Amino acid sequence: MKSPLFKIVMTFYGIIGSTVASVFVVGALVVGVTGLWALLGAAVVGFILGFPVSYYVARAMMGD
Repeated sequence: MKSPLFKIVMTFYGIIGSTVASVFVVGALVVGVTGLWALLGAAVVGFILGFPVSYYVARAMMGD
């Protein structure tokens, strides 16, 4: 059985991961990046960095 923290992290990850990925893509566009693979790379990095942020937010909300 999955812990309640895992469920909260996954719920937040859907929101936070897409937000961080969007911020990275917009940041790459502002810097002047126009290549497809570079923008996809920025989005992937944003999704990967969104997971620890989601975990931290969920732990802070749970009071741990």
